[in-house]
Amino acid sequence: MITAIDLEDTIETIDEPWSPVDVVQVNDQVVRMALFQGVYHWHRHTNEDELFYVYSGRIVIHMKGYPDVALQAGQLAVVPKNVEHRPRSLEPSYVLMFEPSALQSRGD
Repeated sequence: MITAIDLEDTIETIDEPWSPVDVVQVNDQVVRMALFQGVYHWHRHTNEDELFYVYSGRIVIHMKGYPDVALQAGQLAVVPKNVEHRPRSLEPSYVLMFEPSALQSRGD
């Protein structure tokens, strides 16, 4: 059976910043949602690109070797694999991340 997913219901399950929850799996990919609040640590994903879609709020993705990318609700950006990055929220923001299901959300 195919069911609709209500992202507002997903938001209600998130109780702390920077702790992604799986929304849905698609083939070998997973859509995760997290509350971005404040500044996350610098990290990289050696083998996987990471897509950030801002569902609500505003964020900036700092990347070493690239200009910062500012995103608001309805916008997305992809951080290429092996690029050290650090997301920062400008206000409490809910962000969807599209990534391989094997990806460790915290990076290295």
